[in-house]
Amino acid sequence: MPVQRLNHAVLYVRDVDRSVAFYREVLGFRPVMEIPGRAAFLQAEGSTNDHDLGLFAIGDRAGASEAGRRTVGLYHLAWEVDTLAELQRVQDALLRAGALSGASDHGTTKALYAHDPDGLEFEVSWLVPAELITPEVSEARARIGRLDLPREIARYGAETRGGVGVSIPV
Repeated sequence: MPVQRLNHAVLYVRDVDRSVAFYREVLGFRPVMEIPGRAAFLQAEGSTNDHDLGLFAIGDRAGASEAGRRTVGLYHLAWEVDTLAELQRVQDALLRAGALSGASDHGTTKALYAHDPDGLEFEVSWLVPAELITPEVSEARARIGRLDLPREIARYGAETRGGVGVSIPV
């Protein structure tokens, strides 16, 4: 049987308590196990995984990641939300935290980009439900546009459940 989905990610961070606070306050993750000052395992709201994010502290003297600039490495993680209302809530939380770095419309995906306290990039996205993907929306995947979240909410509805786990036609 092929791989089905990503179960969890693990990050090295400078200060695990600071990172736990960020992921809890901004993205709604909850700690499920902690080794004070050293490690934490967090679960996303509604997740059935044992944990979705592991954090391991390596100290405040750690240098910035060079991945993508001078070394190979992970570019970013992407989490999915169920509704555009939730994407709006996340955008507001990211703005309050000073963490939002961009927002893009990929046609079938509406995405926010941000950095955690250690500068690690992540994405939070909403997927257009498969039954609402028109040829125009599908073709828009070939170009990246600026996300106009109020327009997308007017178009699809704030509470329309996204394409969670649904295949997107190629």
